[in-house]
Amino acid sequence: MSETAIIPPTNYTSDKYNVEAAEILASEASHMPITEAAPIYEQLLSIYPTAAKFWKQYVDAQMAVNNDDATKQLFSRCLLNCLQVPLWRCYIRFIKKVNEKKGFDGQEETRKAFDFMLNYVGMDISAGPVWIEYISFLKSLPVHSAQEETQRMSTVRKTYQKAIVTPTHHVEQLWKDYENFENSVSRVLAKGLVSEYQPKFNSARAVYRVRKKYFDEIDWNLLAIPPAGSCKAMFVLHIIFCKPEEQQWMAWKRLLAFEKGNPQRIDSASSNKRIVFTYEQCLMYLYHYPDIWYDYATWHANCGSIDAAVKVYQRALKALPDSELLKYAYGELEESRGAVQPAKKIYESLLGDGVNATALSHIQFIRFLRRTEGVEAARKYFLDVRKSPNCTYHVYVANAMMAFCLDKDSKIAHNIFEAGLKRFMHEPGYILEYAEFLSRLNDDRNIRALFERALNSLPPEESVEVWKRFAQFEQTYGDLSSMLKVEQRRKEALSRTSDEAEVQESSLQEVISRYSFMDLWPCSSTDLDHLARQTWLAKNMNKKSEKSSIPNGVGTIGEEKGTSGLTIVSDQSSKVIYPDVAQMVMYEPGQKLGPGVLHSGAIPGLPVASNTLSTLDGILKAAPPALGVFIANLPAVEGPAPDIDFVLSICLQSNITTNHMEKTSSQVPAGAASSISEPSGQNKTRPAPSGSSVRMTRDRQPGKRKEMERKDDDDTASVQSQPLPKDAFRIRQMQKARVGAARGGTASQTCSTSYGSAFSGEQSGSTS
Repeated sequence: MSETAIIPPTNYTSDKYNVEAAEILASEASHMPITEAAPIYEQLLSIYPTAAKFWKQYVDAQMAVNNDDATKQLFSRCLLNCLQVPLWRCYIRFIKKVNEKKGFDGQEETRKAFDFMLNYVGMDISAGPVWIEYISFLKSLPVHSAQEETQRMSTVRKTYQKAIVTPTHHVEQLWKDYENFENSVSRVLAKGLVSEYQPKFNSARAVYRVRKKYFDEIDWNLLAIPPAGSCKAMFVLHIIFCKPEEQQWMAWKRLLAFEKGNPQRIDSASSNKRIVFTYEQCLMYLYHYPDIWYDYATWHANCGSIDAAVKVYQRALKALPDSELLKYAYGELEESRGAVQPAKKIYESLLGDGVNATALSHIQFIRFLRRTEGVEAARKYFLDVRKSPNCTYHVYVANAMMAFCLDKDSKIAHNIFEAGLKRFMHEPGYILEYAEFLSRLNDDRNIRALFERALNSLPPEESVEVWKRFAQFEQTYGDLSSMLKVEQRRKEALSRTSDEAEVQESSLQEVISRYSFMDLWPCSSTDLDHLARQTWLAKNMNKKSEKSSIPNGVGTIGEEKGTSGLTIVSDQSSKVIYPDVAQMVMYEPGQKLGPGVLHSGAIPGLPVASNTLSTLDGILKAAPPALGVFIANLPAVEGPAPDIDFVLSICLQSNITTNHMEKTSSQVPAGAASSISEPSGQNKTRPAPSGSSVRMTRDRQPGKRKEMERKDDDDTASVQSQPLPKDAFRIRQMQKARVGAARGGTASQTCSTSYGSAFSGEQSGSTS
């Protein structure tokens, strides 16, 4: 085979975890000689180390060429990490093959291999054939004395008794085989043993039926890939549609919760063993999920197995070496059991060489040093790390607050903040943290000085939050004159920024901000909503000219927090396109539009396109004729939503694809439509060529009945002029109605038609 045959596809090399490409590559490798396929299998298993199907395919390829040494090495690499029955049965097949000619010693090795396998995967729901195969193997062993026969029967009985209390697919078959076995040995003894194990078997069978529902949700062919990290779940009609790997995550979570509940009510040791087995199987498919590793280690720690939890964390860090979360959790576990030096190594691994260390890793290491080695060690490290160019203001704030809160030394904390101020005067976040510290000291004099120094150095666009905090400070510590003075200065300073241009005008929200406290407000929630809506509208009413360069008058809108805590809207990003809210009309419950009256630019079903198409007639002229007829038939909206049944009835009557309707109408007898009259309460007039239409409301008043009766002739003519629908069911109904009319005579003019179903469009006519 050519050398290019083993080169991975381009899409595989570009995406490390391309599952489809990996499947194709494995399929290609299965048709290659083992010498060419081995590098491909190694490459696949370096990316998917828990893919049991790839391991099995690799092992089968080595066994096919009788490469026993390579096969043993592969089994030593994969068996304990891939607890899947097909792979382990392949292992038993290999052991039988190797030991078939070794006589008694070979049989003993095979028996030990069976015990080894059942100890690891005997709890699997698919392990029934393994138990059956092992029992058949035990029965086939040769015996040379009555003692050996008794020993063999005892071993078979114990194996049966283990198998029938394990919830597997073959538990009922195993129970029948066990009954036959006991009856074949001794009917007297069988009666007592069967009655003893009958309740245990019933419990195992009941648990199996429940467990099977959980196992059926799991995809056993899924390859372990990292979580996507983005929320792509869709919420439609309160149903969550997730990606396949997310569905598998939920399925495994449900299965783990089920096993932790010990549904079979077995002893704690057996229950814990089954939970460990479930976690190990789960990690085959969710290998890159840190929360599964953390849950597994935490479960071990809660059960008192700290050493087992440590081993889980060590395996987790091999699988996810870049996970800071798991490193912190592992270090916490080591520190909690008094292993300071191992914990310190973990924290040092987060720092790396110190050049690329994050501010968070520095902060957490300082806290660790203070807990384990004392205050002086933590301060010494801070003095060293503050010289680093990647040291941010967060390190200063964290160290100062540790000195203040833990050491109760406000002087050192103040000195640290002052030292950091020389370096981070341009950081609004640092200014706010320093101000918060001074507030806790009740040092209003230095707080004002800090705000003045910061506001003189910060540019206006970066000083918004500082001004807001300054105003809040004056509301707490100052008097009325100082409050008003700071508010005025804030307006003048921020008037030069586009985002805060609105603060120049006085607003009632300023009064709310000054006279509210925590969750107490000087007005009702209705007033707050009204003021927020006013702020929203005020910020957008003068932006029409700014959006003239964007098609359809669409602008970009974001949200920010005003001084009062109310949400207002401001321009933020040109990447996100939002509707033109300046064209929106607030719905008022007391406001009702008359029939046939539509707000300018608010045509149902169409957005506002431009100023030239702001009227109903203009849009109907610009739209296709069929679409114009459909729009004209839509009801006037009296509220936030129209009547759904009424709209659906119009949709069923609408004729949008006119070219197909004409063909259908030519195939139907000409008089078929004459038997169908317009529904009462619906539109009686078809739209004029200009696009204008006269609409009737659904609720007609009794005084208009005579006027409606005089228009019946015109109505019938207008209905007959419409193209007939192409629905075969409705055409047959029309034909039946026409035949019935021919037999029963001419129907009277006072005919009413009602819709049986707005969705199906069925009509029922009654004459009186």
